[in-house]
Amino acid sequence: MTKQQTSEDAAKNELPGRPGPLPPPVSEPTEPTDPLPPKPDQDGPETVSPTGQATDADQARVAQSGAYLTTAQGTRLPDTDHSLKAGARGPVLLQDHHLREKITHFDHERIPERVVHARGAAAHGIFQGYGAAGEVCKAAFLAKDVETPVFVRFSTVLGSRGSADTVRDTRGFATKFYTEEGTFDLVGNNIPVFFIQDALKFPDVIHAGKPHPDREIPQAQSAHDTFWDFVSLHTEATHHTLWNMSDRGIPRSFRMMEGFGVHTFRLVNAVDESALVKFHWKPKLGVHSLVWEEAQMISGMDPDFHRRDLFDAIESGAFPQWELGIQVFPDTPEQTFEGIDLLDPTKIVPEERSPVQPIGLLTLNANTKNYFAETEQVAFHPGHLVPGIDVTDDPLLAGRLFSYLDTQISRLGGPNFGQIPINRPHAPVNDMLRDGMHQSAVHTGVAPYRPNSLDGGCPFLAGSDAAAYIETPVKVPEAGKVREAPASFSDHFSQPRLFWLSMTPPEREHIIAAYTFELNKCYEQAVKERTLKVLANIDPQLCEQVAAGLGLPAPAATVPLVTSEPSPALSQMGGTWPTDGRVIGIIADPSSDLDGVRTARQAVLDAGMVPLVVAPAGGTLDPKGEPIAVQRTFATARSVEFDALLLAGVPEPGADAYGARDSKAGAPVLEGPDPRILLMITEAYRHGKSIGGWSDATQLLETAGIGLDEPGIAADGSSAAVVETLTRALGEHRAWDRFPAAL
Repeated sequence: MTKQQTSEDAAKNELPGRPGPLPPPVSEPTEPTDPLPPKPDQDGPETVSPTGQATDADQARVAQSGAYLTTAQGTRLPDTDHSLKAGARGPVLLQDHHLREKITHFDHERIPERVVHARGAAAHGIFQGYGAAGEVCKAAFLAKDVETPVFVRFSTVLGSRGSADTVRDTRGFATKFYTEEGTFDLVGNNIPVFFIQDALKFPDVIHAGKPHPDREIPQAQSAHDTFWDFVSLHTEATHHTLWNMSDRGIPRSFRMMEGFGVHTFRLVNAVDESALVKFHWKPKLGVHSLVWEEAQMISGMDPDFHRRDLFDAIESGAFPQWELGIQVFPDTPEQTFEGIDLLDPTKIVPEERSPVQPIGLLTLNANTKNYFAETEQVAFHPGHLVPGIDVTDDPLLAGRLFSYLDTQISRLGGPNFGQIPINRPHAPVNDMLRDGMHQSAVHTGVAPYRPNSLDGGCPFLAGSDAAAYIETPVKVPEAGKVREAPASFSDHFSQPRLFWLSMTPPEREHIIAAYTFELNKCYEQAVKERTLKVLANIDPQLCEQVAAGLGLPAPAATVPLVTSEPSPALSQMGGTWPTDGRVIGIIADPSSDLDGVRTARQAVLDAGMVPLVVAPAGGTLDPKGEPIAVQRTFATARSVEFDALLLAGVPEPGADAYGARDSKAGAPVLEGPDPRILLMITEAYRHGKSIGGWSDATQLLETAGIGLDEPGIAADGSSAAVVETLTRALGEHRAWDRFPAAL
């Protein structure tokens, strides 16, 4: 097993984000040295062979080596700035192998990006089984205290690789377990349902959600006519669409995001008894989201917000954690639970009716060394299963079992994608598959077929006593071949109504705002009117409020509205959670209480959070005493990159506080606080964030029109006391009581 960084190692780096392991010199280095090692927070694929055998080789053995620039064949080069020419002004010579090799490789650097889930971020980690799943599943990696290496990739669905992180979209949550019995891939999303019930419709929903084919806009969003045209006509998409329009569509962080297997799976225990289950990932930090304006601002200011948050948290030792849980149901011939069809991927089973049982803990504790080699080339597939885990007859899952394998062959250049280091199993492989593009295993033997005697009969078949994967012998009902769906699949509105009724007033306000925003981006009036008819079948208040925003009459429901008991587990609000890895902006200038800044900064670190000092200019504060490094300036900082703000008094205007230099500053200010800080404070207040200060910070808050007795505001006592108050407030994520809902 490769070395994973510990939280103690990571905590030594208080401010994550440095690009290299060592600070670079000002002048270009000229003394030959070997390549620098990776940063302490980085790890790569374990060094197993293409056939899954441990090599115990140092990961440096598969990275670049040697102090000198070479060709791909290892020949040292004296120059890489000038092509070989016939004289200094002469033509370039065709014999220049270095030019041809370098340009040719560059021309072929890119591989086809994923059609969906193209934009992603990933990390290495460990999964530890609790041993609680033994009654229903015999998979070895779920046994008590068994540690299994994992690689987890998060992603958005619709956007290209170059799109922004904080768009309103579904997020992928794919986990590769490198178990001793083979690779298991749990390929899910942050939303437990999907738009469609049958994989045959998958090209349709993706084509509808993607940019319009004539203009290739809008990118990475659903706020356009083709998406709403499809989901308003194909109403089985209603449930997933409602989740997307909720706060779930804009997570605060990958670290604060649930994951779901979406489908129902079948588990088998050691005595071949089966049960049906749904998989859940529960984040230890709770489920939290951005507000819509905040997400829009981040998309422009830091389109890499989510991946940066993930990398920085791991580097600083705030390792993200999730518990893997299962909802367990009897494996009956009907495959239903309390009237809910378990084969319908547009429906959930409320956790109050079937509690989620924790069966293991996932910890991400190492970043990738190379994005392309790992995050881009990792290949997931829901058919990568291990003994004890089987699929069901979910018609959407059936299509995924075909599609994932097919797309990897196209995207990764051939059938040997499993031999790419990040995809290599950590169990012995003897598959009798031979040749093909990018074959990196050097097979021996002369008989890649069965039966054989020339290779001594190897490989042999395994039975259940030798941990063979045996599909559950489920009895298939006698039926004719039809293109139909069960009658239970036709209920498209009862569960969306359950979701709506389970939301708190602020969450309902956000859903209304999201529908209103998206539909106002559509051109076609018919699409808007048709969508209102769908909303009327969820809830009249939802429909009326969205209709008012569109300037249209609200239609009546066309189906009976079901009365459902709300499911509190569907709401993100109402609890308190750890604040690990939260980012705190400390605003100060040279005239501030710098001892208070030092105390506040240390208190933030002690609370497991990340302090960033914001000042008028870069460099340090108090160069004559113990210097305080400045991480952001008034020109470069914006409220959206912080979870809370600390004000060390009233900072004076910076030298660049005028519109010609920084348009956020507006007209030149001769006295009073820097206008960019006022803007930052008012934005943070508007987004429900906690704000605190000491010294004369109360003046700054009053200037910004913020009452000192409002929720989430702390401006009294020492800097350490203010940090303590803000930390408690951050446990609720935002000060929602500051904005009473109209609903």
